[in-house]
Amino acid sequence: MRNTFGPALLAGVVCLCVLATTGVAGQDKTQDKFTLKSPNGISFSDFRGYDAWQTVAVSRTDKDIKAILGNPAMIAAYKSGIPGNGKPFPDGVKIVKIEWKKTPNPLSPYAVEIPDTIDAVAFIEKDSKRFPDSSGWGYAQLNYDAPSGKFSAYGTDATFGTKVCFQCHTIVKANDYIFTKYQPR
Repeated sequence: MRNTFGPALLAGVVCLCVLATTGVAGQDKTQDKFTLKSPNGISFSDFRGYDAWQTVAVSRTDKDIKAILGNPAMIAAYKSGIPGNGKPFPDGVKIVKIEWKKTPNPLSPYAVEIPDTIDAVAFIEKDSKRFPDSSGWGYAQLNYDAPSGKFSAYGTDATFGTKVCFQCHTIVKANDYIFTKYQPR
């Protein structure tokens, strides 16, 4: 008598592996945010590892709580006195602003607001060659849609960074177009 159980089991395992890796096994593939690119060419992948960067500052608005993080080059520039010393930030510095909708902390014995659902992630990088029309600064914003769990680039064309973001940042030209101060710790 021939044993057909082994080959059938092997074929079943192979089918399950193929289905699992192609997403057909009923599991929704999550978005790979690092494949996203803004209309002006700034990629989410250009900021890979941002979640481990040092905090520059936090801020809040009526609706959001924001954490502003800097890459090591940005933190070093701040610590050297930029922009207060009148020098511009060097090429290669990057900032990420993570925005969350805020909610009261139900566990706190006093009024405290904490991050709730992520709202957007914004990127700023200094690259004088890539972004000459905005004093060397490139801007991107990726909005988060909580129901779908996916990010999407904000802006319809490559002028978003100069016509929207940079125009706002011109009011802090004296700080090399950066709003956020690095406060003593």
